[in-house]
Amino acid sequence: MSLPKITLKKWHVVVIAVAVVAFLGWRIASSILSKPADERVAPVVRTITVGASATNDTVTYPGEVRGKYESKLAFQVAGKIIRRDVNLGDRVSAGQVLMEIDPKDVIEKVRAAEAAYTAADTQARLASDNYARYESLHSQGAVSTMVRDQYRTQYEASAATLNQAAANLTAAENQMSYTTLVADHDGSIASISGEVGQVVAAGSPVVTMVQDEGREIEIHVPENHIGSIYPGENAKVTFWALSNVTAMGRVTDISSMADSVTRTYTVRVAVDDFPAAARLGMTAKVEFKGKGSMGILLPQSAIYQRGDKPKVWVVTDGKVHLKEVVTAGYDGDNVKITSGLSDGDVVVTGGINKLSEGEDVRMEGSVFK
Repeated sequence: MSLPKITLKKWHVVVIAVAVVAFLGWRIASSILSKPADERVAPVVRTITVGASATNDTVTYPGEVRGKYESKLAFQVAGKIIRRDVNLGDRVSAGQVLMEIDPKDVIEKVRAAEAAYTAADTQARLASDNYARYESLHSQGAVSTMVRDQYRTQYEASAATLNQAAANLTAAENQMSYTTLVADHDGSIASISGEVGQVVAAGSPVVTMVQDEGREIEIHVPENHIGSIYPGENAKVTFWALSNVTAMGRVTDISSMADSVTRTYTVRVAVDDFPAAARLGMTAKVEFKGKGSMGILLPQSAIYQRGDKPKVWVVTDGKVHLKEVVTAGYDGDNVKITSGLSDGDVVVTGGINKLSEGEDVRMEGSVFK
């Protein structure tokens, strides 16, 4: 039996098929046996740029426009309020009646004091006449010295009783005048806590009056900052309600004790040229600048702590380098840096534990203020 003959065309097809299979086999084998290329992509880091605003140590506190002298007025006697002649915000003059309490009980005390005075006066006049009579008899030798001294003692005692009754009557009459509450200075009514029909105790404030002598800004400073503020220190005051009108002021008073609830200290700031449109109760922003005590503030996430010396990663020409810094405690969520950095340094704040010295990085930064 003879074998079939293979034509030239079929021979070409077989050769091409073998070549294709060999090429695919080589590609598959090379992809399996070859090692993948180790290509490292530069990581993206979050950064901040140390600017001039970070070294000025500007501290801002919210404040309120308050009167320089505020009087909390109260009745000196207890009673029921029967009249109120002022409203919140009214301007008043010195001596103007603000409120009145029911004087019925005080009137009865005055009457009792008058009756006691009348009785004491009668007894004193009788004792005076008896003493004068027995003094004359004693000079004539009609009565003994002992009898004369007895009537003199009665006279002196009755005179003392009269003086006591007169003092009680004066006190009762003074209480009668205390049933009306009057303004002690020219000013305006800042608050009212007493209303008609309310029974108030003696000394309980019912009206707060702001005198016309001046206005100040009151702020509340936390205890960790109070040591950096001193009397006479300059401050910039901004009034939000007046389209951010600014004025310069200075610290006048610093409370010596912190508030028991908020643990803050009350500080008063006087404004040199107080805007005429600024009303009591308006909000203000008080800024203190240039103390130089806190240095640069960085987020806590920027500190790379290995050993005893804190460091930060600084980006230079796209590469990171460790830089040693000196810290001085914390200010909220920030760390105070006193040395080691300067304006313009770009500091890494995120992913610092995965970096290595001289590594290339890509930045997504912002100026820290």
